[in-house]
Amino acid sequence: MRYWSHPAFIDHAQTRAYLEAIDRGRERGDLLQWGIEDIARARIIGTTTLFSINHEQNRAEIGYILASEHWRQGLAREALRRLLKYARDDMRLRRIEADIDPRNEASLGFLENLGFQREGFCVERWVVAGEVQDAILLGLLLRNFADG
Repeated sequence: MRYWSHPAFIDHAQTRAYLEAIDRGRERGDLLQWGIEDIARARIIGTTTLFSINHEQNRAEIGYILASEHWRQGLAREALRRLLKYARDDMRLRRIEADIDPRNEASLGFLENLGFQREGFCVERWVVAGEVQDAILLGLLLRNFADG
């Protein structure tokens, strides 16, 4: 949660509100979120999200999180590749965007490895838990996404 645009939740009410917002977004058609499951333990270990889905412009933003003990195992890569393929082939989206804290070098490299391009730098874009944070904006034209 260090590099997210909001701090970690500290009580169940925040989690309930978050889950309700996901449901409302799905009902409106502007947010879709999938869990990443550790099948062996039948446990959700992360999520991938398409949000700010704009059907008129055929674009959306992407978010993801994975429990740290599952990093560097290819799970996030597999999940995002499936999400991007779904966004392109089933949703017919044209463009996906990401907003990453510049200190999160691993996430920047990860997205660039998937084909995202750096498109902008936003100074003081977020204030999270009292800390002002910058952001790097990345974009991917899905016609350039190689899903193989």
